[in-house]
Amino acid sequence: MSREVILSPHAPAPLSVYSQAIKASGLLFLAGQIPLDPVSGEIVSGTLAAEVDRIIENLRFVLEAAGASLQSVVKTTVYLTNMDDFAEFNTAYSRHFPKEPPARTTIAVRALPRGVRIEIDAIAVAP
Repeated sequence: MSREVILSPHAPAPLSVYSQAIKASGLLFLAGQIPLDPVSGEIVSGTLAAEVDRIIENLRFVLEAAGASLQSVVKTTVYLTNMDDFAEFNTAYSRHFPKEPPARTTIAVRALPRGVRIEIDAIAVAP
């Protein structure tokens, strides 16, 4: 099995010991992204919708580095620190996947890196 590390200079650099994505067996496994601005290094604050938009943009940059796109995503996992945010999250998320959205799991967690309230990871079909 071949294994390739994917790194996008446009997405936030990993905060710890992990790769932005790994390409293996025809799939792309994307590490979780938080609402971190890759230029400023600051967490995007404000509405949950703005945070979702930043996360999806970060995921898109990693996908593009592998030659893929958001349409290549087959599964996401969403981590929320408060399930009361689910409706707002779902509305923002649906704008990025308007047709044939990927399979998705949403999990409530106690805490996330850097104190954010949402993180999303993804699995996509590699080109």
